[in-house]
Amino acid sequence: MNEITLQIDDRKVEAKEGMTILEAAKSVGINIPTLCYHPALSPFGACRICSVEIVSRGRSRIVTSCNYPAEEGLVVNTKSPAVIQARKLISEFLLARCPNVKVIQDLAREYGVEKPRFKLGKEDEKCILCGLCARICEERMGVSAINFVSRGVNRKVETPFQGTLDIDLDVCLACGACASVCPTGAITLEDITKKKPMPILSEFDEGLKSRAPVYIPFPQAVPNVPVIDREKCVHFATGECKICEEFCEPEAIDFEQEDTVIEVEVGNIIVATGFQTFDPTLAAQYGYGKFDNVITGLQFERLCNATGPTGGNIQLKDGSVPQSVALIHCVGSRDKDYHDYCSRVCCMYALKHSHLIMEKTDAEVHQIFTDIRCFGKDYEDFYQRLVHEEVNFVRGKVQHITSTNGKKANQGRLVITAEDPDNGKVSQVIADMIVLCTAIETRQDAGKVAQAFSISQKADGFFLERHPKLDPVATMTEGVYVVGCCQGPKDIPDTVSQASAAAAQVLALITKGKVELEAGIAVIDEALCSGCRTCNLLCPYTAITFDEEKKVSTINEALCKGCGVCVAACPSGAITGRHFTTEQLVAELEGVLA
Repeated sequence: MNEITLQIDDRKVEAKEGMTILEAAKSVGINIPTLCYHPALSPFGACRICSVEIVSRGRSRIVTSCNYPAEEGLVVNTKSPAVIQARKLISEFLLARCPNVKVIQDLAREYGVEKPRFKLGKEDEKCILCGLCARICEERMGVSAINFVSRGVNRKVETPFQGTLDIDLDVCLACGACASVCPTGAITLEDITKKKPMPILSEFDEGLKSRAPVYIPFPQAVPNVPVIDREKCVHFATGECKICEEFCEPEAIDFEQEDTVIEVEVGNIIVATGFQTFDPTLAAQYGYGKFDNVITGLQFERLCNATGPTGGNIQLKDGSVPQSVALIHCVGSRDKDYHDYCSRVCCMYALKHSHLIMEKTDAEVHQIFTDIRCFGKDYEDFYQRLVHEEVNFVRGKVQHITSTNGKKANQGRLVITAEDPDNGKVSQVIADMIVLCTAIETRQDAGKVAQAFSISQKADGFFLERHPKLDPVATMTEGVYVVGCCQGPKDIPDTVSQASAAAAQVLALITKGKVELEAGIAVIDEALCSGCRTCNLLCPYTAITFDEEKKVSTINEALCKGCGVCVAACPSGAITGRHFTTEQLVAELEGVLA
């Protein structure tokens, strides 16, 4: 593009031909206020707050900078008395139309307008008719589901059928683009469409806030780069938008990329697939999903984190600070109806949460438990510290949680009813917020992972190690190790120790340079094999494959563990266990009897 030179506020500015005055000013750091401009949309000049004074061909006039082109030799004043007076009058009109919109209140105050001299519209009016929503829906989303209707004083932004939601449900994508560009918060998606809004809840923030289709999974992600959610991206749904590609200076976005599968040959595998937490909606007595301020331990962890949705502030859904918080232990664990085992980490993170609550708020804290299990180093000391900090410990199994409508002081609060399992004593605790310490359980795909790597599973679904005490990270499949919570519930110190042990075993094998195989493995006599493939289906280590050319089964000696399943199952007696043949066993018996 050709370069042009103009003057903005007595500064010489070089701009590219085709730029507007607003873009040229922004390029050199000169701020011009606007409520209707977006760099990805065509300029409209609706709010007129971006008005500036230009001098061209000896004539001075006021124009909107967002759609007036930068011209060679143009003189622009962004803060002249005429401009300030124009913006003051415009901001007064906007304040009269939308008196309760903060962004307009701040703008008007900047130009000395505290209260308009007249009234326009309603007290709850938020729309300033800037047209951003209509433009982004038409130009970038390509659907025109929202636009201007009527004229003059009756002009407003509506759906194509003036808010009749039953008529055209397929037009709106529920993408949320209109709400995202609205400068005053006038748009609520529920007023436009009955569809579920496309913006999705952040997995990392445990559903406490939404995220865009382009996002960084979490702050410490490796690699720490944004990703595009193909299922939620408007471009993949309609072929339109591409705003992210347009504004990516390194040109790193390529919508034509396809998923690739990379095959890597390895000699050892460490399985560390982690865990998932118990879904408390399955236990209706805890009120999760029914009451707004009943949350899980992980949700509370994000809530009180400085990078979380509230910036680390502990608050209720309405934004207020809780006066009483209850933490309920063993939700889904140590329970015959869900999981019999102890999740091990719940007691300690409940104590940690209690400490954070008392540090950040003046709330009263209750711990509702069946047993406190502080088994680790210095854990008991931390428990005693919380006792001295006057945390209330209430022993009992929660029976149900209800919302109270009693006296005004307790109206709308939550009532927890718990029964002591030893003496049957029933206690009640009133709280504003309830934190559920949910059980650790195996991931839903644990069965597929176990099958892929020939790992056994216990009855509770966790991966089975070779020996719980003497070999706690190895599995019966040589070269495959399990660490972390996929092997069983454990806290961070135990997880780190186990991971270090697995890494050491892997390095030991690599250093050897060779692997010793079991001597007592299965052997197939190809002359007797009928090719029935019974052994192929039964081998728990997938050590037996079928040779299509020879039409017989063959055994991979590196995978076989000599368990004997195939030996017992072979209908033709073609498989024998090395060092455990019939002749050898008979000879042993004869030697013993002699």
